[in-house]
Amino acid sequence: MHSRREMVVLTLFAFLLPHSAAAAQTFIVQGSTTFTHRVMEPYQLAIEASSGYQLTVVPNKSSLGLLALFEKRADFAMISGPLENEIDRLKQNHPTLPFDQLRDFNILNTRMAFAINRDNPVREITSDKMRAILLGEITIWKDVGGPDLPIRIVQVRAGGGVQASVEEVLLKGKSIAAPNPILVQISSQVVKVVEQLPEALGLSQLSIVMKSNTAELKLDHPIEQHLNLVTLGDPTPETLRIIEAARRIANTEFDQ
Repeated sequence: MHSRREMVVLTLFAFLLPHSAAAAQTFIVQGSTTFTHRVMEPYQLAIEASSGYQLTVVPNKSSLGLLALFEKRADFAMISGPLENEIDRLKQNHPTLPFDQLRDFNILNTRMAFAINRDNPVREITSDKMRAILLGEITIWKDVGGPDLPIRIVQVRAGGGVQASVEEVLLKGKSIAAPNPILVQISSQVVKVVEQLPEALGLSQLSIVMKSNTAELKLDHPIEQHLNLVTLGDPTPETLRIIEAARRIANTEFDQ
C-alpha cells in the first residue's frame, strides 16, 4: 500500500506527465544542506511533477549557493538564514557583486535546535544564558547545571544558515564569540561530533537532532529558521512555477 506522500507524487505524475515530458528544461538549485534535507530530498519529485521542470540539486552552503547564482552556475540559491546576513558576509570578499538584484522567496519555516551529548544532564536553558554562552560569557557547563567541563560550540564554518539565524534572532546581530569552537563543513557533521564529545554544544536543525543519537537542549523561546529560494533578478514564469510548487508542496501535511 502506498503512503499518502507516495500517492500525492504518483497522482501529480499521472496528471502532469505530458506537460513534464514536453518541458525538458532543467534548472539548477544550489546551496543550503538544511534546505536540501527539509525540502528537496523529500519533495523534489513532487515539485518537478507539479512545475513541469526537472531540477538538479547541489547541496553545499547558503553562501556558496548565492555565489553560484551570481556566477550563472545556478538558477536558484537555497538559503536557510536571513538573506541580509548572507549578503553581509559575501560583501567582505565580493563587494562589487550586484546584491540589489537578489530576490528571496520563503518556502518553508522550520526550527533550529541546540544538540548536546546524551551524557550531559542539562536539558533546558533560558535564552539569556544561551546568549551568554554563545558570546563567551559563560564557558563551563557547571555554571548552567552541567558537568565541570568547558563548553565547546560545534557549528558549520562561515556561511551556515543555522548560525546566521542564531546570530540574527538570539544575538541581535552579534557574532558568536565562544572560545575554541569546533568547525565542520556541513550541518550533518555537527551531530556526529556532539555524539562523541560530552562537552559539545551543537548548532543544528531540529529534524537532524531528532534523528541522531544526541539530545536537544531546549530554549524557552525556540528559534525559527526560514528556508528560502533566491533568484538573481525577478523570477521568470518558469522559475516562478517552481517556487510556487515548492512552497505549496513543502507546506502540505504528508504522512510521516
